[in-house]
Amino acid sequence: MIIDDAAGLRRVLQGCRVIAVIGLSPNWNRPSYFAAKYMQEHGYTIVPVNPGATEILGRKCYPDLGAIPLKVDLVDVFRKAEDASPIADEAIRIGASGFWLQLGVINREAADKASAAGLDVVMDRCVKIEHARLFGGLNFAGVNTQVISARRALCSPSLSAP
Repeated sequence: MIIDDAAGLRRVLQGCRVIAVIGLSPNWNRPSYFAAKYMQEHGYTIVPVNPGATEILGRKCYPDLGAIPLKVDLVDVFRKAEDASPIADEAIRIGASGFWLQLGVINREAADKASAAGLDVVMDRCVKIEHARLFGGLNFAGVNTQVISARRALCSPSLSAP
């Protein structure tokens, strides 16, 4: 089933505990790293899938989904849209229950294939953003903590123009 509503997204995120992140970068400043770190810090088991790395976020890295020795609930895809279809095949083969295509990753063929196989499919959304929006984690990035504000700072009298 293709999920595009808050109730469905909440159900998918509550129903999974193990997330395989395809294309997880070892670089701390990449979106995949930030999203995976956020999810890990919120109780999810992150399984990095990147054939070019051996360990990311303190977890062993695997070259593909088939090499992962534990049950994966959700496959989170940080790859180009054209790479999504074979990843959907792998997600189906390993028995994942969800297939999540990150922001900007839109592949209708892959989504339809995974959905037809019974996987919950989310497309063109960020797992971190949706989790934060639905479960109150926006302050993780400084929002609503008085670190980031839309209010203009008051100028102190010594800094104001004469």
